[in-house]
Amino acid sequence: MTTTKEPPTGATAEQTRPRGRPRSEKARTAILAAAIELLLEQGLHAMSMDDAAQHAGVSKATIYRWWPSKELLALDALATAWATPTPAAQRDTGSLRGDLLAGFRGWLRQLKQKPYGRVIAGLVAQAQTDPEFARLYREHFVQPRRAATRQLLVRGIDRGEIPADTNLELTLDLLYGPVYHRLLHGHAPLTDRFAQQVIDTVLTGITPPETKHHPGPAQTPGPAQPAAGQKNPPGGAAAPATPSRRRVRSAAGAPGPYRSRPTTPRAAGSATTGDQPTGAHASPPPRAAAADPVTPLP
Repeated sequence: MTTTKEPPTGATAEQTRPRGRPRSEKARTAILAAAIELLLEQGLHAMSMDDAAQHAGVSKATIYRWWPSKELLALDALATAWATPTPAAQRDTGSLRGDLLAGFRGWLRQLKQKPYGRVIAGLVAQAQTDPEFARLYREHFVQPRRAATRQLLVRGIDRGEIPADTNLELTLDLLYGPVYHRLLHGHAPLTDRFAQQVIDTVLTGITPPETKHHPGPAQTPGPAQPAAGQKNPPGGAAAPATPSRRRVRSAAGAPGPYRSRPTTPRAAGSATTGDQPTGAHASPPPRAAAADPVTPLP
């Protein structure tokens, strides 16, 4: 008796289901479709194997024969719904930015159609408490998607668009992190513009800036600038400096206006010994004697 080989099935199901008769592809498709529908409506916590069997039109024993737990069934159902593109199927747009936009925009459109956030939240919560499920979750759901995008980054390195020593794992975290953040918290929409902003920001961060230096013309010292309030005469020559002036005091001792230093005239025939004090140090002229008051006659 010959047995027809069944087409490949989900990775987790292949590892966990016991040996026995091959399952029907029709039953498999019905079970996975029922599981993803229940996950989107109820979430992982509320979904039950009884509901999945009823929606798929199969017995519960049939489901348990291939998926020992609802968590593994949910993982296979989500992995099937989010089919990972093969490297050959990924379009080469000619640039790393174009490749990333083509992949992420299609994925975000799919995320917006149905409430996948509650499904991812349930799987992540289960992975925190079940080490074996966490291993399967990373191996069969997280890593295939990262591997597909990693190939795009390697292609960008081959084109010379990003440095050869780019930290690919960190770059993948930077690309996927914002998407899952919005998907899980729901605080902002997942739009094409958002995908473009994420990709442009990441590429700006990992692409070294151009370091071309463009020296300017040699700087030559120019003519001396005139003092404040002065103008250069024709020909560009600097105007001569104004003679310094000092502030003289008035007779009352208060500072007077700025003017040239006065010269004290000398009396004719007087002997001089050295310079006479002038300006602020000049002696005030002698006062005239006051006239005696006139007494009126009686």
